[in-house]
Amino acid sequence: MFKGIKDKFKHKSAQKFLKEELKKPMPTVQRSKGITSLACIVDLDNFDDANLFYEFVEDYKLRPNAVKIIGYKSFYDKNSPYSTPVFSDKDLGWNGDIENSYVHEFLSREYDLLVNYYNRESLLIQLMSVKTKARVRVGFKEVDQIYNDIILDSPMKEFKIFKSELKKYLGVLNEI
Repeated sequence: MFKGIKDKFKHKSAQKFLKEELKKPMPTVQRSKGITSLACIVDLDNFDDANLFYEFVEDYKLRPNAVKIIGYKSFYDKNSPYSTPVFSDKDLGWNGDIENSYVHEFLSREYDLLVNYYNRESLLIQLMSVKTKARVRVGFKEVDQIYNDIILDSPMKEFKIFKSELKKYLGVLNEI
């Protein structure tokens, strides 16, 4: 019973932290135009194949280690093998902190492009999006527009459409 109460308070403190962070400008990266590093936050509950994001290496002529992917699952078993680093609801700490080594490593870097590949609002995914330092943010129209600079209206399951639309808009913005 005590754990349930503790989790509620953690959730409430994270919501308060997120609300405060959204009042501030998003963390940005001071770099020149062009995409040299890319981060992807993927909702693995709704999109299975996070490895498709490595296609960006070839599309944007990036170094092989320039794409970092982290996946969110509402519940995951730490003993199960995942090809993508994963975080979940049980990683939520106090004051919006996410207690996961993959998350800390992901957030320690700066990116030119952040792909928010999720179409539902989830506290942990939103915290990750707010905390990630990126110059340009891309996501879907179903999510609050405050999280993204470029908003695409494509089905989440149609990765090829998303990828071609993103390339088109980045070309218009002289990013690629």
